[in-house]
Amino acid sequence: MTTLSERISQSAFDGSRLRVVLLLDLHDGAQQRFMEAYEHLRNQVASVPGHINDQLCQSIENPSQWLITSEWESAPPFLAWVNSEEHVKMVQPLHSCVRDTRSLRFSVLRETSNIATLTPEPPKGRLQAAPRVGDGVVRHALTFTVKPGSESMVAEILAGYASPEPRVDDTTRLRRTSLFMHGNRVVRTVEVQGDLVAALRHISQQPEIRAVEEAVNPYLEQDRDLADPNSARVFFTRAALPAVHHVGSSGQQPDGVRRHALFYPAKEGCGMALARMLAHQDELAADDPQSPITGSTVFQRDDVVVRLIDLRIPLDSDPMLSLGVRGPRKTAVLRRLLDTDVAGGLSNDREVARFLERSDMALVTDRRSPDA
Repeated sequence: MTTLSERISQSAFDGSRLRVVLLLDLHDGAQQRFMEAYEHLRNQVASVPGHINDQLCQSIENPSQWLITSEWESAPPFLAWVNSEEHVKMVQPLHSCVRDTRSLRFSVLRETSNIATLTPEPPKGRLQAAPRVGDGVVRHALTFTVKPGSESMVAEILAGYASPEPRVDDTTRLRRTSLFMHGNRVVRTVEVQGDLVAALRHISQQPEIRAVEEAVNPYLEQDRDLADPNSARVFFTRAALPAVHHVGSSGQQPDGVRRHALFYPAKEGCGMALARMLAHQDELAADDPQSPITGSTVFQRDDVVVRLIDLRIPLDSDPMLSLGVRGPRKTAVLRRLLDTDVAGGLSNDREVARFLERSDMALVTDRRSPDA
């Protein structure tokens, strides 16, 4: 058994200002079309709550390489916008101009300004208080729904694929893929050491993965054509379920730890608040060295909230801890943020236990690379 070392964390909820960097490689001759589309887009983005400013830059060495940077008061308003259906439609005109893109997101930790040019108005948003300690692992998830009645067939297809080669390149490896179902909703979480974009591309190009995706296609509620780059891009944009918070310990997990995914049916418009509350509770639990939760990750998009936990005890042995709440006050907050038609009342231990049982997603497959 390997001893866990120092605590690691990532979070979209620390309140710090956000810098978004979008790297683009344009098709030859598409520069003017891209500029026109961007001019229309930037006026819409400027009205999004939480947006501060953005810059469009073109390489002085290669005219096909462009850069868009934007600044936001904090991560939540950016995530709410970038994961919205409005954003999917807004950026559609850019797709035909772009050969390749890569999006990077950073909390602002420190900044230096020229004193002579300072304005009386202070910058919006605060700086990240202190550097966070990471483990070099990027966590991400995809979610989509399948046609009701096809769940067992889809589970069989998804459980039977051959694992792709974990090594992507000299710096990137697939560490773990965990796949769950909750009713007709599929959630696939991935852990990548290195470059997430490179890893996702590597996965999508593997014949065994492409065969599984094609086999699942007839059962999807949202149609897609993986042979059409635009159709595939829109599908995976809508399916993205970002990790908004993670806390755990670096190093290998101790023996006897089991992974669970819990699905929280958020009340309409309350997904972000629910994810924030769960993140805060997991931070408090991580401060307890005796906590049986060795790691937790909250994924959220709109009102879809999934919490992945690695647990040393049976899930139902402490329902409140497993759900991420402690005490009647926090349970009341959770109840207000949930769709109670689905979740129930949570007014007593029996109802809490019943909600936990319904929230526990069915594990389809959980695969680790040999050195993970």
